[in-house]
Amino acid sequence: MKIKRLDFILFFIVTVFIIAGITFLATISAPASLEKFGTTNYYLIHQLKFGFLPGILLGFFCFLIPLSFLRKISPLLLLVNLIAFAGLLIPQIASRFGGATRWLNFLGIFNFQPSEFFKIFSILYLSSWLKSRLTHRKTGILKERKPSYSFKRVFLPFVIFLIAVAVAFVFQKDLSTLGIIGVTALVIYFAAGTPLWHGFLIIGGAVFTFGLLIKYKAYRMSRIIVFLHPETDPLGIGFQLKQALIAIGSGGLYGRGLGFSSQKFGFLPHSMSDSTFAIIAEELGFLGCIVLIFLFLTFLWVGLMIVKRSDDKFCQLTALGITFWIVLQGFVNISSMIGLLPLTGIPLPFISYGGSHIVAELIAMGILLNIARQTTH
Repeated sequence: MKIKRLDFILFFIVTVFIIAGITFLATISAPASLEKFGTTNYYLIHQLKFGFLPGILLGFFCFLIPLSFLRKISPLLLLVNLIAFAGLLIPQIASRFGGATRWLNFLGIFNFQPSEFFKIFSILYLSSWLKSRLTHRKTGILKERKPSYSFKRVFLPFVIFLIAVAVAFVFQKDLSTLGIIGVTALVIYFAAGTPLWHGFLIIGGAVFTFGLLIKYKAYRMSRIIVFLHPETDPLGIGFQLKQALIAIGSGGLYGRGLGFSSQKFGFLPHSMSDSTFAIIAEELGFLGCIVLIFLFLTFLWVGLMIVKRSDDKFCQLTALGITFWIVLQGFVNISSMIGLLPLTGIPLPFISYGGSHIVAELIAMGILLNIARQTTH
């Protein structure tokens, strides 16, 4: 059956994600909120005010804005984001949490994380840049016009872009986010029709670089060791994974019921942020996890259908980048909680606590809905 209105389906999925994010945060954050602020809804209200509300408004704006204009301003958006990165070097406006400087303080009202917005802005910029670098040459008897990418014109600038991004994120001690952005960028680059050997060369260099960065930082190597040997240091660096697995196992098939998690009462570290999936598994069980994973897979299918039906290269690459980023981030978060990947600190899209990632993701949804609308009319 041919689905004619992908924008309606996507809107429904995004709405479900938003409702799920608000619902789960309300129950997961209540104990920590009560202990620290004397009320059970502080974190929920904060997320609504500085996450969902501005995210929905900006997402609606991106849904209405002409895509051609969005493409034109994509370099400016990336430049502003890079300036925000530079602000992390200024102690007066930079905030430090957990040994890393990743947040900027806005007039003492709230903190925001530039790296979260870099995900969507880098997708827009790369999609626009690759389209502009697409040249054509006539080949063959039929004189067909085929895309041609030169080494100097495309490959080297792309590698320089990746190196600059890597330097920025290494300074922030955020290799997990760097990995998400790097892999997404490579997918966009490959989807643009570049030669396979470009991709293999970049992947080889990236693996070598990540290996060095992990080897020469003890805390990164410790995460790898705990991933390979979960029984290592169960009361230290392995504590979060151990408690996450206890929470997931305690949920069984049907779960303990929404709001009835015991691990969120100070046992599981970061239960509101990167450990959210473990609490969901404890409260809703295996079936609840299956529903959540199915929602991400449905989002993947709809996103790929939007890519397939778009006839504009910028829209194709942007839709692919957004879809891949959201699904990859969800996969990484869930996999780290069940021991398939090392712990990363990557938030679960739309659900984990944190205003910056919610706003960035809802902006991306507005853009994706905008592209879907153009392909289904």
